[in-house]
Amino acid sequence: MVEDPTPFRVDFNGSLRIEGRPERLTSEAGAIVLREVMERFGIINWFSDRLVDPRKPEFITHPLSELMRTSLVLLGQGWRDQDDADALHDDAALRLAVSNRRGTGPLETRERGDNDEPLSKNPAVPDGLASQPTLSRLIGMLSSTDHRAVLRGGLLEMAGQRVRAGRGGHRLRYLTIDVDSLPIEVHGQQPGSEYNGHYHCRIYHPLIASVAETGDLLDVQLREGTAHTAAGGIDFLLPLLDNVERVLCQVAAVRIDAGFPEENILSALEGRRTPYVARVKNNAVLNRMAEPFLKRPVGRPPQEPRIWFHEHDYQAGPWSRPRRVVLVTLERPGQLFLDHFWLITNWSTEQMDGPALLAMYRERGTAEGHMGELMDVLRPALSSSARPKSHYRGKPVSPQVRIVDAFAHNEVILLLNALAYNITHAGRVLMETATGEGWSLRRFRERVLRVAARVVVHSRRAILILGEDSTKLWRALWSKLAVFHAAPAS
Repeated sequence: MVEDPTPFRVDFNGSLRIEGRPERLTSEAGAIVLREVMERFGIINWFSDRLVDPRKPEFITHPLSELMRTSLVLLGQGWRDQDDADALHDDAALRLAVSNRRGTGPLETRERGDNDEPLSKNPAVPDGLASQPTLSRLIGMLSSTDHRAVLRGGLLEMAGQRVRAGRGGHRLRYLTIDVDSLPIEVHGQQPGSEYNGHYHCRIYHPLIASVAETGDLLDVQLREGTAHTAAGGIDFLLPLLDNVERVLCQVAAVRIDAGFPEENILSALEGRRTPYVARVKNNAVLNRMAEPFLKRPVGRPPQEPRIWFHEHDYQAGPWSRPRRVVLVTLERPGQLFLDHFWLITNWSTEQMDGPALLAMYRERGTAEGHMGELMDVLRPALSSSARPKSHYRGKPVSPQVRIVDAFAHNEVILLLNALAYNITHAGRVLMETATGEGWSLRRFRERVLRVAARVVVHSRRAILILGEDSTKLWRALWSKLAVFHAAPAS
């Protein structure tokens, strides 16, 4: 029985008909862009060389490389829920974007019987996207300690590949790493999440490292919701510095917020001669030191803000020695009292005076903007809870299989979101270069990635047909993407 091709009619225009036809239409054409970016990076091959697939080969329908692409493309396109993979199972653009097969093979669909089971049982011919249970098993596979370390390395590898490709294979001379904590609100009783009195909600409190100059995320580590801002900072930061100076730049500096200047972190950075700048929380001693300088000069204040700098040496109680601190005093028109705060650094005055130090510290705003895009555009959904399985395919499973490390699963989800951010950000930067305009991540997704297209199969070729406006943007992007080649570190 053939369904009515015009199931929808509208009242406002009798000449308008809405038809449903069995054509290959998609609103996810940008998945092809994300796949091409991943290919230019070679990042999936990089993962394939380092990740171990524990599944039995005879039972594998979707290789690990396809599962990685599926997860990253769906996240990049804005599909946060793994159930979306089932809804988008037959989307032509997504199937072309994630498949290992060439030609029109990704669009081939096996015939199905009355019970909706494929008539062909050949696992080498996958039918559409991987299902939600398969993607959930991928999260489980990646949750081991070794695999999570590989995912972290992939973040830095992608950033290094993109930067070196634009510099003929050479690293940057100097780079500043921004390290900050980031609250991620969760709903439920996910293991490790806690109510945080500062943020007034139940959260995880991960550490995130990024680069303001390039916009890339370098590392992510999930922590419990009640973790102090600086908790685990040494173990997170020192290996990252070594890897950054091997892959991304020759000399790395560190920029941190007021929650991080503890003795163990500062002394460790000084021990490896890493420059740093951080804000210091005001306290009674610092307020007494600042008091003589919180007075306006004689005369009518100007209409423009004014800033004064004063150099001091200061040793907090837990600190092992005095350190250079800079008092920054701000006068804003219309305010009765002066504002002030303190910066701490191991740069000397000759290397970086007060105004230069403040200008550098204010670059944190750029890094926070990139972290904000991760949370606003990708919106990581950390929802994995410990739901152990007692049976699989009708058979009891061993006690070892029943154990579910939900905290590790959530860290994998966060790392995959960070990887999807780096992939999407790479495309956004190429679009900025091509157009000479600023592009937010949201605008890039809405104008370039989430666009409609039709897929036509003709003469053993799959043709993606875009609208005229989308074609103009894609042509500009491709002019930069086509010459992009990942380069090894020099």
